[in-house]
Amino acid sequence: MKTEELTLDPANWEDFRSLAHQMTDDILDYLSTLRSRPAWQPMPEGVRARLQTEPVPFVGQGEQAAYRAFVEDVLPYPNGNIHPRFFGWVQGNGTPLGMMADMLGAAINPHMAGFNQAPALVEAQVIRWFTQLMGFPESASGVLALGGSMANVLGLAIARNAHAGFDIRAEGLLQSKSRLMVYTSTETHRWIVKGMEFLGLGRNSLRRIPVQPDFQVDIKLLREAIRQDRRDGHLPICVVGNAGTVNTAATDNLQELAALCREEKLWFHVDGAFGALARLSDRLRPIVAGIEEADSMAFDFHKWMYQPFDVACLLVRDRKIHEASFSNPASYLASMSRGVIAGGLPFAELSMDLTRNFRALKVWMGMKAHGVDMFAKLIEQNVDQAQRLAQCVREHPELELLAPAPLNIVCFRFAPAGVEEDQLNSLNEEILLQLQESGIAVPSSTVIQGRFAIRCAIVNHRSRWEDFEILIAAVVRLGNELLIQAARTTA
Repeated sequence: MKTEELTLDPANWEDFRSLAHQMTDDILDYLSTLRSRPAWQPMPEGVRARLQTEPVPFVGQGEQAAYRAFVEDVLPYPNGNIHPRFFGWVQGNGTPLGMMADMLGAAINPHMAGFNQAPALVEAQVIRWFTQLMGFPESASGVLALGGSMANVLGLAIARNAHAGFDIRAEGLLQSKSRLMVYTSTETHRWIVKGMEFLGLGRNSLRRIPVQPDFQVDIKLLREAIRQDRRDGHLPICVVGNAGTVNTAATDNLQELAALCREEKLWFHVDGAFGALARLSDRLRPIVAGIEEADSMAFDFHKWMYQPFDVACLLVRDRKIHEASFSNPASYLASMSRGVIAGGLPFAELSMDLTRNFRALKVWMGMKAHGVDMFAKLIEQNVDQAQRLAQCVREHPELELLAPAPLNIVCFRFAPAGVEEDQLNSLNEEILLQLQESGIAVPSSTVIQGRFAIRCAIVNHRSRWEDFEILIAAVVRLGNELLIQAARTTA
């Protein structure tokens, strides 16, 4: 008896075509009307309960029912980062074209370890374009990664392997006679600690160097730390510079760091998660001068290139050193002179991943559709918005700027005269939470020298100046309402 053979393709392609058109129309309606909705809204308990307690669906309900569940329980309740008044953390917004590129990439579903295929050449072309744009030599290497944290950790792994002084891939860290030391500022993103732990270097091998008042690393203290570690018998291997710190968007003096690393024979890695892309702008490029001298750098396309999550980039000056950190031939993956695997699996030799998705397509299509000049203008627009916001804060009698705003992050607080310092942290925290919960806007927070800050990280291509005016007005209004409530409570 012949058994029925199964597939996950639609039973009726025309019915699925209608559903797919509905999905496209619905999501384009959703994106085109973002301003009419809150920047964020809390999830009702009924929705939360369904998502947390629904039993395993052993029997399928069909594509229509699955889509209906998405529309009702998922679509209304994202974290808000696509909204024009989302300024929290450093989260990109995505683009309609990027969304469609992800759909196209998923449709052809290529395996991006390499292979003899057009998608691999698309990724290689994206790497070539950004090698040129970032001022690296044509011979440089690169690979796309999940995000800035992973791209940075890959760069740190290469630094470790290149400067350990022995074959660390073969022998492991137990062979090291000295502690391998890495240096960065106190303002560097937390990936550095997780990376040190993950790579077996240990967080005690990380020197967090204090910063100056402008939040740049203190290079004099850095130099002293390197030399003291050498006197103590340790082995310095790498300095990590920042192109746009996570708290304040400060950029270290990358030219001086590059010179120091050459002098001390250390690997120079730049965490450029969003700030590296300031180099696309002629006007902003001087801020990141020296980034082209790095041995490796990491940056995100899903931040200041506005692409959908996830896609980041690692560039490495020396291709041979890059490959030496990850290359691991296997007979079942051997290249052939012709056929599907002709040319081998080059991207598998440049990172930990073998299986990788086609994240390069949205970058490639975005570049071809909009051009570098358009992205540069949008980056400049965000910086101009940040500068204007900072100036408004300086001029407002009830607001206080808590850190310099050299690029695109503005840290400020509500601080009217007569309010005691010990009240301001809790007051501003409550302002922030009410901003988010009311759906007015979504900034995030940080702490600057013990002071709670409302933090606006502006990487939003949808934001207009009116959005920042709404934010400022809401902060002042909420702050004064809270002060009145507190006065009534204590009266």
